[in-house]
Amino acid sequence: MSNRETGGSRPQRADARTNRERILNVAEEVFGKGGESASTEEVARLANVGIATVFRHFPTKAALLEAVLVKRFDRLREQAEALLHATDPGAAFFGFFSHLVADAAGKIAIAEALLEAGGDHDGDAARASDGLRQAVGALLQHAQRADAVRSDVELPEVYALLVATSRAAAHARLEKEVRDRMLAIVFDGLAPAKGP
Repeated sequence: MSNRETGGSRPQRADARTNRERILNVAEEVFGKGGESASTEEVARLANVGIATVFRHFPTKAALLEAVLVKRFDRLREQAEALLHATDPGAAFFGFFSHLVADAAGKIAIAEALLEAGGDHDGDAARASDGLRQAVGALLQHAQRADAVRSDVELPEVYALLVATSRAAAHARLEKEVRDRMLAIVFDGLAPAKGP
């Protein structure tokens, strides 16, 4: 763990690392549900720590929100990278695409709260987001090599579809059945053309 991650120049004690992890986990849930209206005080209360402990680890609300997003993007990237070894690359790609859409509401709420708190557009969260994008690109290439996704599409348009469907599902609060039908239409468009 780097000094930047620990928020200081010395390695953290085990109890401090435990507190930091608990704060991040609680903050992900609190801000994922409450967005910009959620508070660091609520995070402290639910994490069973004092507000001073939260600010010792994360000097600002924006720093806390950025750390939450980095953790979330890193977790999703690791999930995507694990799927690169799947025996069915098509199912891995489409399944992960569906997972990202289903997971989007919380991520969007946290990202919007970060912007509201004055977060940095080019910070660690942006770099972690780019890592996730690259992992999705690798899944796409594997699915294309397995002839599960049409070969004439590239990551920019596929990622645009992913972002659009994620935002639609999150902001319209689509029921699962509607979301699944929407994804089926998108996935039909990404499937290789059938023979004559």
